[in-house]
Amino acid sequence: MATTLPPDEMPTHWYNIQADLPEPVPPPKDPDDGPSRLKALPEMLISECLRQESTTERWVTIPEEILELYAQAGRPRPLIRARRLEKGLGTPAKMYY
Repeated sequence: MATTLPPDEMPTHWYNIQADLPEPVPPPKDPDDGPSRLKALPEMLISECLRQESTTERWVTIPEEILELYAQAGRPRPLIRARRLEKGLGTPAKMYY
């Protein structure tokens, strides 16, 4: 059964899979032809999000700016708890998608 996650249960951290990979993810690169996409990133993303792309910390605090954007959207962001996946993995972690 899908339910909407109450605001007081919204996550405050993102899980970063890079902390658990056997080797680092290769750095982003521009295409061989055309304009640089990497140079455009700072104009499209909040700088805190760009810094998080290179971290190997397992849990990354969701920037306040992002949390505020979610709140200003005027509608809830549905998160559904993956209870069967939690049970199948035998994990005490609460997992959402």
